[in-house]
Amino acid sequence: MHILIIEDDLDLGRALQKALKLEGFSSEWLRQAVDAPRSFEGLHYACILLDLSLPDGDGQALLARWRGAGVAIPIIIMTARAALEERLAGLDGGADDFIVKPFATVELASRMRAVLRRYAQQSWQVWTIGDLELEPKSCMARLAGSPVNLSRREFQLMLELAREPGVVVSKSALSERLEPLGEPVNFGAIDVHIFNLRSKIGGHRIRTVRGVGYMLVRC
Repeated sequence: MHILIIEDDLDLGRALQKALKLEGFSSEWLRQAVDAPRSFEGLHYACILLDLSLPDGDGQALLARWRGAGVAIPIIIMTARAALEERLAGLDGGADDFIVKPFATVELASRMRAVLRRYAQQSWQVWTIGDLELEPKSCMARLAGSPVNLSRREFQLMLELAREPGVVVSKSALSERLEPLGEPVNFGAIDVHIFNLRSKIGGHRIRTVRGVGYMLVRC
């Protein structure tokens, strides 16, 4: 999953990118409010990590602008401001969660997974789509209770489709989200992974929308 980090601190930014990569997340890192996207059309972020204290502006203003424009991407605020009023302002302003610096990256990763579960309308550590079960933390899959042997790439592709079952996910979005796990993923490679997934979980579960991408069907 591809994450946007907006954090001005060099050491923290570098540490976050390194730690999140170990957790299976790719990331783009920006250090100023002026560089933050005004529109997210064509951008494929699973989550935004937003610092409130930026050198050229306030993260709270970015949050308000995005939510006012209808941006629905999950946003977690990172800040050294520990006052209750600050936390409430962030949450009431549209943030999905709030973490106070300094924090352990394992806690941040756990909070990110929780936010992403809520976004995908999954309530626990196991994502359930019909009789298909996915465990993001352990990269395990089960179909009707029986284990399914998926490669890491296949599992991540399955998870990206499971984030929005019933919604077409473009090949360009899948390519961008999967690239950090290794070599760049071209569209041909995605087609091959989809073919392999269909052979393991049933071809009827993944629908092709020609010229656009793929959609996970609830069964």
